[in-house]
Amino acid sequence: MAGAGAAADSGKSDPIVTRLANEDKVPFYRKPHLLYLYLMLFPTCMGIELTSGFDSQMINALQIVPWWVKFFGDPQGALKGIIAAAYSLGAILSLPFVPKINDRFGRRWSIFGGSVVMVIGALIQGFSTHVGMYIIARMILGFGIPTCIVSGSSLIGELAYPKERPVLTSLFNVSYFVGQIVAAAICFGTNSIDSDWAWRIPSLLQICPSILQMTFVLFLPESPRWLITKDRGEEAHQILLKYHGEGDNAVEFVEAEFAQMNATINLELEISKRSWMDLFQTAGMRRRLLITTMLGLFTQWSGNTLISYFLGDLLKMIGMVESTSVQKINVSIACWSLVCGVTVSLLVLKIRRRVMYMACTISLLLCYISWTISMKYAQTASIAKAPNQAANIAVLFFIYAYSPCYNMGYNALTYTYMVEVWPYAERSRGIAVFQLFGRLASFFTTFVNPIGLKDVGWKYLISYCVWLAYEVVFVYFFFPETFGRTLEELAFMFEDKALADQAVAAVQKAIRHENFDANGPEHKYPSAEVKETVV
Repeated sequence: MAGAGAAADSGKSDPIVTRLANEDKVPFYRKPHLLYLYLMLFPTCMGIELTSGFDSQMINALQIVPWWVKFFGDPQGALKGIIAAAYSLGAILSLPFVPKINDRFGRRWSIFGGSVVMVIGALIQGFSTHVGMYIIARMILGFGIPTCIVSGSSLIGELAYPKERPVLTSLFNVSYFVGQIVAAAICFGTNSIDSDWAWRIPSLLQICPSILQMTFVLFLPESPRWLITKDRGEEAHQILLKYHGEGDNAVEFVEAEFAQMNATINLELEISKRSWMDLFQTAGMRRRLLITTMLGLFTQWSGNTLISYFLGDLLKMIGMVESTSVQKINVSIACWSLVCGVTVSLLVLKIRRRVMYMACTISLLLCYISWTISMKYAQTASIAKAPNQAANIAVLFFIYAYSPCYNMGYNALTYTYMVEVWPYAERSRGIAVFQLFGRLASFFTTFVNPIGLKDVGWKYLISYCVWLAYEVVFVYFFFPETFGRTLEELAFMFEDKALADQAVAAVQKAIRHENFDANGPEHKYPSAEVKETVV
């Protein structure tokens, strides 16, 4: 599998900063400032996907709650689909504005602003008086989430120490399952309430992750890379000194890291107009765009939305209709997904990206083929009023088996890979494009899934088998390898290696102490020197 990824190696620079980071043997928990940083990242950036996980599981679980069904008139088909898809529709509408907000206000304030929007949406959702108001509330919730996701995933990658960055960005999506577990448990608890509060309480509690983010995000430092773009290099340097300057060879590492960031970002900004058209400007950017759009589709068109949003319908097809039993399965699947997500996230320092993605796509295809065959026998028997217990157990087995297969690539690696593939100047736009296609795919599938399941039953799963086969082929031929390098060392991997070599030269100067002496840093920002070279 090396061949397809090797084409991207031409623009990769000498990984000097990565080597320096690997020479640091002091663990993060023995670095007080870095430990504080990571603890603050969890309720803020790491907690962002709590909202998405909570939402998917809540809608899944509430469809089983009798009072929700009664209040909204037992929605079916297209109406049921639009209720689930409204969250993604709101996200789609906000995405054109996300990069501009991100670049203008920085990562922290973007997270804060997006959280405020979601608080408003959750309040309207909980106090809805009719289905139209409920759908609008879910659109408002969806409108706020992309700003937080783009900013949060970027901030994790841009603040973390290089050694821990892949694990932290991989754990970003894991909070999705924590949100699922909480929502499933809450809906299970409120299922027995004999009033509208059976569904209003979970709907209102969706406010909690956003309040956490608003409370803690201002205790985080701003992204050093964003500060550099705003000519606030000294502030960026002080942040790096504080949080990355506690290990072995700390001063040398921070100077090399800062020099690499400064030189690379200035090079990027020189050849970037900071507009959407930059994504089409060069062959390298177009390849990034193709990978990103496909990855956005893959994360939502791989069959996961069936389990996340319509588990009740799937189980009903095999004769399982008792609400308490279905709620228990809901909770157990969420817990199992969390275990799988955390386990796989810890492997990203050991296993290369392409290997994980290939294992993910191939195992998903095999899982779905087996699930489709099992579903055929289970549903046929259920319709004939002669339940096939073996087929029912097989269906449940493959629903549970789906989680480790999906987590291997599309959960654990999603934002790690996006942060690595996109250089700083276009990172917000790149992740926004990923969000756009992911949300479009989610909107389409959540709208179409109930219609497909109702009209053609188990045969609907065949469409996913065909698409998963395409994913295997695409990943093999187009996904580059990004394992084992800092973000700046990957910035020009599809471009001319001469650009990467200029950033390396700045790092080498820093290591030779040309930019600082024993009494402290005397920074000579390389921007002017870089501009001359580019021109």
